[in-house]
Amino acid sequence: MRGGSQPKWLARLGPFLGLAAVILFFALLSDSPANYLSARNFRIVSAQTVIVALGAIGMTMIIVSGGIDLSVGSVVALTGVVTATALRAGWSPFSAVVAGVIVGGVVGAVNGLAITRLKVLPFIATLGMLGIARGVAKWLAGQQTVNFPDTWVNELAVTFPDPAWLVVAPGVWLALLLAVAAAFVLRNTVFGRRIFAIGSNEAAARASGVATDRIKVWIYMVAGLLFGLAGVMQMSRLRQGDPTVAIGSELDVIAAVVIGGGSLSGGEGSILGSMVGALIMAFLRNGSQQMGWPTFVQEIMIGVIIVLAVAVDGLRRSRAAQ
Repeated sequence: MRGGSQPKWLARLGPFLGLAAVILFFALLSDSPANYLSARNFRIVSAQTVIVALGAIGMTMIIVSGGIDLSVGSVVALTGVVTATALRAGWSPFSAVVAGVIVGGVVGAVNGLAITRLKVLPFIATLGMLGIARGVAKWLAGQQTVNFPDTWVNELAVTFPDPAWLVVAPGVWLALLLAVAAAFVLRNTVFGRRIFAIGSNEAAARASGVATDRIKVWIYMVAGLLFGLAGVMQMSRLRQGDPTVAIGSELDVIAAVVIGGGSLSGGEGSILGSMVGALIMAFLRNGSQQMGWPTFVQEIMIGVIIVLAVAVDGLRRSRAAQ
């Protein structure tokens, strides 16, 4: 990992301070701060965070390795349609969920192979996949939404779960569990250290004997599995497979990672930071909705935040280089 002149504790606290600032900002603007800061609203936000959080876990690994994936939104739509189609065809809920997740992994593997075997830049390869996956989702769904019978899959991303002792949706607990597992892998395994090595200096990692291409394929495939699970959660929230859903959600996922301390230059990032970034995105959208602000205001704010986060990272790097 790369260091810098900025104190490490300040860099680590940055996302948490940002989250506190966003919550405080909307609490002060709200007509009813008690309602905004209520446990009920926090449960709503937690349910709204699941999809971006799952995507951010996978995107963190990709960005730490120096790559990027612009196909997240399309993969979410495709895997949601696949899962809904399987459920409608009479598959068991477990088999349908597995099918959706595996399709996400296959898409990720194809991205990884295009990047490593065909030597296509990650930006271009995943931009192409953005169109391909969206097109396949529309073809599979017949350009319509796919409805299916009620199953336990519908309960994965509900705001108020049954039984109530779960407190938050099963999807939230699943996202937390996967975040802890991913953080452990990134920080405490050879695979994780090689991801950081590739992102910091790929040529040096290759010279040290690291099979960079093979690891990249694994990174994109694992991230694809997580995007596929995010697609299952999206389908669960909507209670149908929609091939037009999640357009632009890659922006939210990338923003969550960058706000959380991930560097688009590679070599830096953490799962914890990305989870806090996902919460910042969720509180931004939740607060904007409560204020009655139009969608374009949210998009402008998110765009500004991404630019500021990248600018701060650039300044930090330039100071470190001096």
